[in-house]
Amino acid sequence: MKKALEDLIVLDLGQIYNGPYCSLMLAFQGAKVIKVEPLNGENLRVRRKGDCHELLMLNSNKLGISLDLKSPEGKAVFLELVKKADVLVENFSLGAMDRLGLGYDVLNKINPQLIYATGKGYGLDGPYADRPAMDLTIQAMGGVMATTGFADKPPVKAGPALCDFLGGIHLFGGITTALYQREKTGKGQLVEVSMHDAIYPTLASALGAYYSQGGKVSQRTGNQHSGMATAPYNVYPTEDGYIAILCVADRQWQSLLRVMKKEELLEDERFQTNIDRSANTYLVDEIVTSWTSGKKKMDIADMLIKANVPHAPVQSIDEVAEDPHLKQRGMIREIVHPKEGKIKVPGSPIRLSDSVLEDVIPAPMIGQHTDQVLQELLGFNEEKLNHLRDNNIIRSIETMKQ
Repeated sequence: MKKALEDLIVLDLGQIYNGPYCSLMLAFQGAKVIKVEPLNGENLRVRRKGDCHELLMLNSNKLGISLDLKSPEGKAVFLELVKKADVLVENFSLGAMDRLGLGYDVLNKINPQLIYATGKGYGLDGPYADRPAMDLTIQAMGGVMATTGFADKPPVKAGPALCDFLGGIHLFGGITTALYQREKTGKGQLVEVSMHDAIYPTLASALGAYYSQGGKVSQRTGNQHSGMATAPYNVYPTEDGYIAILCVADRQWQSLLRVMKKEELLEDERFQTNIDRSANTYLVDEIVTSWTSGKKKMDIADMLIKANVPHAPVQSIDEVAEDPHLKQRGMIREIVHPKEGKIKVPGSPIRLSDSVLEDVIPAPMIGQHTDQVLQELLGFNEEKLNHLRDNNIIRSIETMKQ
C-alpha cells in the first residue's frame, strides 16, 4: 500500500524541535525526508554526550546528509538538490537563509514548484520579527507564562515545549495545504508559521474571561480553569498523589455527587448549574478535596470511569514512559539504533487508514546517507564524492572510516 506522501522529496534544514517535528510528520506519511546538517551536526546533537535522545525522538525515518552550506561548492550541491525537491523545511533565525544565499526568492527561481516552509519565532514581519526566539521566550511573550502557575507566585513556563511543537505541527499543516494547492496551480509557494501566532489561540479560556469580564480576572489560576468558568476543574490530592477532575456538564457534577455520596447537594442552589458552581469554585474544591484526600488515585479513577466523570490520575514521567495505552497504540516504539542500542521513540499521532506506518527507522547519524543521496538524486560518482570529502564539503560514513 502506497503511503500518502510517498513520492515527495523533502530537504529538512530543521534544528532542535520546531522544524524536525514538522519534517518527522512528513516522513511518517511516506515522504523521503533528507536531513541536511552541518559537518559537525545540528545544534541538538551536542546538547548531551553522544546523540541526545531528543534528536533520536524527532528524526526517525529520515535520511541524513552532512554538507557545508557556507562553502560555494557545498551551496552548489545543495542547489542541485533543491531542483529535485518538493518541499524545503527550515527554522533558522530570521535572515539566516538569505545570508546563505538560500532565501525563498533564490530557490523559487531555481525550482518554481518548491514548497518553501519556514518556521519562525515571530514570523517574517511585524514589530517582534527581529527578536531572538526560543520556546521559552515565546511562552513569555505569548502569554503562556502569565497564565501558568498560581496567582500569588511568579509566572511559570509550561513544562512541555508547547510553542516549538505547535509551530511545527502548524507548519506541517501549511505544507500539506500548499501541496494540495500545487496540484491545482502547478506552483510552489512560501509557507510561513510563527510560533507566537500559533500559541495565541490556545489562550482562548483566559482571553474569553478577560474580554467577557472587562479585564478583571486573575491571570494565573493554578490548576483551576484559566477563565474560572468551570467547576469543579482542578487537580485534587489523594493518598498517593493527585487526580484531575472536571465537570463540564451538570449531569457530570450530579454523577460525581452520587459517587461521593453527597446526594444532599443535588438540590443545593449554589451548585445547580456550572455558572452557580463557578461562582462558588473554592467551596466546590473543598467538597471534592475532602473526598479525594483519603483515597488512592487509581481507586478514585475506577469509580469515576463507571460514573462517566472526566478525570485522570496525574502520571509521573516514569509512568508515561511505560504507558500501556501509548504502547498499544504504537506511540511508544522500541527500536534499535546502531550506536545507542535499544531506544524508545515516538510513533505518529496522525493515523490514515490507507497510509499505514509500518516501521520506525532510527534517526540517521551525521552524514550516514550522504553518499547514497548524492549518488541516487544527483548521480555523483565515487571520484566526485572523494573530491567533496577531501575538501571538507561533505561528511559521510566514508569520512568517519578514514
